[in-house]
Amino acid sequence: MPVAAFLITAAVLGHLQYRLDFPILLAERFWPGAGWPQLLLMALYAAWLTGKFTDPAQSHRWRLRIWGLFSLVFFGQLLLGLAGIEEMLMTGKLHLPVPALIIAGPLYRGAEFFMPILFLSTVVLVGPAWCSYLCYIGAWEGWSSRSQKKPTPLPPWRRTVRIALLLLVIATALGMRLLGIGWLPALLTAAAFGLVGVGIMVLVSRRNGMMTHCVSYCPIGLLAGVLGKISPFRLKIDAGCNNCYSCTRTCRYDALTPADLERRQPGLSCTLCGDCLGRCPKKIIHYHLPGLAPTTARKLFLVLVISLHSIFLAVARI
Repeated sequence: MPVAAFLITAAVLGHLQYRLDFPILLAERFWPGAGWPQLLLMALYAAWLTGKFTDPAQSHRWRLRIWGLFSLVFFGQLLLGLAGIEEMLMTGKLHLPVPALIIAGPLYRGAEFFMPILFLSTVVLVGPAWCSYLCYIGAWEGWSSRSQKKPTPLPPWRRTVRIALLLLVIATALGMRLLGIGWLPALLTAAAFGLVGVGIMVLVSRRNGMMTHCVSYCPIGLLAGVLGKISPFRLKIDAGCNNCYSCTRTCRYDALTPADLERRQPGLSCTLCGDCLGRCPKKIIHYHLPGLAPTTARKLFLVLVISLHSIFLAVARI
């Protein structure tokens, strides 16, 4: 695992460092040539991190830590960029860091599809794990929801609300474009949507211990769940499940409800976070990849998602 994560991270960052016309690695922006040592450090970080995820009972703690680190670095660079250190910004063209804009922004502009392509690429590789490892704002809710030891189940109608909000975001973006509405009203609308989302994280998720914003409000969360079916990775529940509900009391994505366990299949809101694996007393929940043993499937998944995390940590900026 460590060697594979090292090689993948080094290969991708090395390709970006060598091929791109502008310095993609932060160190390169300040000191020409320093991108290569940074590349090595990030590859070593990926290798080290895979060892921390070996034990399923401990991986949920490390997932939250590295997720929080990514969010801290991402928004820290944004704040420093806004303070006048231009090297901290990717292009100098600022946009709101609201996940819904991954789809709404290009639909409104009719151009600049980099983020949807990046999102789809990661979903193909690791499915909906975008929402539990790679989302720059989801870490806020991850920490907020941990204020409660056990999550409170969400009402069934949250699924309908989720679909309606996705359709509303798409319709609003296209409508504003067709009506020729200027950038300022669009910006204010996006900001309002984002602030409501932050309010849900702080006020609702903190109270019920559930990733309420992710599984009820964020349209990208729904797209990740649906498009994540492209990825071959799945979470499987074997027939030996005795419905003890230990996993239900652990899952903060509302994906292991009693109804889901009866079907022996996680719900659509499952993000492949893997938190439930270490909590199942019978060890019958596991990652699945056709043709591979469960332990091998988990190792491959972790190598991919940790490599992606390390790459994102190195290059993700606004």
